[in-house]
Amino acid sequence: MTIKQINALPPTKLYETLARCCGASYWVEEMVNKAPFSNEQALFNWADEIWENAHQDCWLEAFTHHPKIGDIKTLEKKFANTKQWAEGEQSGVKQANKKMLTALAEGNQAYEEKFGYIFIVCATGKSATEMLDLLNQRLPNTGEEELKIAMKEQQKITKIRLKKLLNWN
Repeated sequence: MTIKQINALPPTKLYETLARCCGASYWVEEMVNKAPFSNEQALFNWADEIWENAHQDCWLEAFTHHPKIGDIKTLEKKFANTKQWAEGEQSGVKQANKKMLTALAEGNQAYEEKFGYIFIVCATGKSATEMLDLLNQRLPNTGEEELKIAMKEQQKITKIRLKKLLNWN
């Protein structure tokens, strides 16, 4: 899509389109309210500004729109509308062996029990080993520290998805 095509979408279709990039309803609603966008950079700038000024409930809602790292079955069922993007983002997990997938699953469970939400990481370009290492590095964080890190990771994911929407490489 071009920015012109995005700007031409009716609000309901624009909402659906942007929701593929970030599942937080507040973020999507605010983005729809900012349309039309003067150019692609304005789209990215608004995305960042709205995200950074959102309340933590918005961030937590966005996290619920992601499969757990390595959970391909959930990816296929629950996240069908972003499956293709998430699969590409998590492609480093596809080559992981059963031992690595088990370690990721156990780490995800420990993380979720501690923080109350799934482990959020911008997985693009990362191997399963790198993601597991990051998960283990982040587990000792306080809740406040981790929420800020997860929020920034979600922001990276959203930007990548906006670029995919615009067919950027």
